Amino acid sequence: MSLTTESRAEEEGREMNLVTAINTTLRQEMNRDETVRLLGYDIGPIGGVYRATEGLLEEFGEERVIDTPLSENGIIGSAVGMAMRGDRVVPEIQFMGFFYPAFGQFMYTLVKMHERSGGQLDVPLTVRMPYSGGIKSSEYHSESTETFLVHTPGVRVVVPSTPYETKGLLAASIRNDDPVVFLEPKKIYRMGKEPVPEAEYTLPLDEARYVRRGEDITVYTWGSMTRHAKSAADNVDADVEIVDLRTLSPLDVETILESVKKTGRAVILHEARRTLGLGAEISALINEYALDHLHAPIKRATGFDVHFPGHQTEEAYLPDADRAEKAIEAVMSYEF
Repeated sequence: MSLTTESRAEEEGREMNLVTAINTTLRQEMNRDETVRLLGYDIGPIGGVYRATEGLLEEFGEERVIDTPLSENGIIGSAVGMAMRGDRVVPEIQFMGFFYPAFGQFMYTLVKMHERSGGQLDVPLTVRMPYSGGIKSSEYHSESTETFLVHTPGVRVVVPSTPYETKGLLAASIRNDDPVVFLEPKKIYRMGKEPVPEAEYTLPLDEARYVRRGEDITVYTWGSMTRHAKSAADNVDADVEIVDLRTLSPLDVETILESVKKTGRAVILHEARRTLGLGAEISALINEYALDHLHAPIKRATGFDVHFPGHQTEEAYLPDADRAEKAIEAVMSYEF
């Protein structure tokens, strides 16, 4: 079921950006549950490359905030072993582009352990991973290859789009007994603040949310692209409904179909490359189960099928509000 309204605490709390929401959630979860342990490269004395773990080593000590060597394969392998013995582990991979050396441990142990043990072993493990572009980083620092993860059974893939969402979804991920990859859009780490309750709370995993309701067309999106969808919706001559998927695997198919059956039109906005991006799967789902509700073909506004470019052309590569507007207008006017 979809979450149409957020049930916030009566106390709105304090203004937080996304990275502060992460730090606050990690601290609260470590205080709540002594089995929660963090590990990763540079997460200790310097508090992580984006300072998401700042202050946690001093507060909880090196047995719970474990600063590791630069070995992504070792980080994930160690985290799986710790989870199997009863810890609730939150490893950090510094950038999504550095995750590939750990893909063996990801495929052979993390996502398979519960099944291969006949359900005897849980792996309560949440991999935190900054991803996506927009900050003019170096090579391998701006990847959006969530499709690799989504294509793999046995793991949840969660992407927040606001500080409030971040706190609730991260807490829910850490408390979940299944493996989770928690993708953090680094472009919006410090892009704006909003009131976030200081009290503990969780948000449902596996449920999309309606960012805004509309009658004419649905825009499906997630992560940092959500802000572009909102800007585009404000600037087009159409009543736009926006669905933030939040969990990319498993998809909230019910909400995806519910929305498009009402509006009859769809645009999918994501930063990842177009070919075999998650937008292709969403489009296929709609065509398979809601084709007779469509008034126009589905359109995707995505990244291009090239390597993520250098600083000078990064902005031309990344989808933005303008490209989202053009996609919405094309579908509304049936001009492709």
